[in-house]
Amino acid sequence: MRSPDQCGHLITRSCHHLCRSAVTIITHEVHPVSPDHLKYKQPSIINGRKDVVTVTPWLAPVVWEGTFDPDLLNPIYKAQNLSIAASVFAVGKYIKFLRDFLETAELHFFVGFNVHIYVFTDQPKAVPQVKMAAGRQLSVRSVPSAKRWQEISARRMELIQELIEAELHGNNDYIFCLDVDSKFHGHWGVESLGGLVAVIHPGYYKDDRSVFPYERRPLSTAYIAPGEGDFYYCGGAFGGHVGEVQQLAKTCRQNFRDDAEREIEAAWQEESHLNRYMWINKPSKILSPEYLWQDFKSREPEIHIIRFSGVVKNYAEIRPNI
Repeated sequence: MRSPDQCGHLITRSCHHLCRSAVTIITHEVHPVSPDHLKYKQPSIINGRKDVVTVTPWLAPVVWEGTFDPDLLNPIYKAQNLSIAASVFAVGKYIKFLRDFLETAELHFFVGFNVHIYVFTDQPKAVPQVKMAAGRQLSVRSVPSAKRWQEISARRMELIQELIEAELHGNNDYIFCLDVDSKFHGHWGVESLGGLVAVIHPGYYKDDRSVFPYERRPLSTAYIAPGEGDFYYCGGAFGGHVGEVQQLAKTCRQNFRDDAEREIEAAWQEESHLNRYMWINKPSKILSPEYLWQDFKSREPEIHIIRFSGVVKNYAEIRPNI
């Protein structure tokens, strides 16, 4: 495993300004090192995707099919001996989605790399046995059941923070936090790595920000006022360097507590707090809706591949308080 600076994300200091969503993280980017005499397709700055935006106003890349070359990227990242963690929550009836998640992850998620998947569940004996390739492992963490699906959502940031602080620092370079009621359909690899990584929500990527379901009540720490915000990001897929995700989870966890003291619950729980955090702390890489589509949606022309997608489900059957 490489140190953070060798991986391109040396986090030197974190501090809070004005509110707990405003966090300054100083990073140092290290240039990629390509193996000598590596053969790959010649890149171009003239020909490429012209139907989508591939860079944000703050110069973060937006990853779409056709914007990267895995034949170039994989050897660069292989040489770093990276380790990638993934957290997934399978609580209550959501356990039914875990087998598909794990089996499809074996086919598509960072294939050929060191991967450690952490399953949080209230039913550890129901976790399916899935054969995993060399360098990949699964750990199960027991968590209490919940009477409200909002409680499950609210506790995720707390558990992710604790996981990083207890086990991942020094053992894993990156972590992705993913929804269990989804499955992989295509390649998800090193093109997704970055300091702080967000995924554009498939339901709102063509909309004006005035219709985004941000938390609009000023009393909440997740508040984003009309006319503010960048994109609407998924709560079901986000990640980055472990230090950056630790700071995100720590901040959102404290903001949950502050809201609870005011007897307010953000509109979309951790997704609302995630969007507030990433509005202030801009993601260093953004993944297109390819990285979390929705099975009930028809594929749009700009979606050349679906990599990860939420499955069709009846929420009344799986959520405890509906």
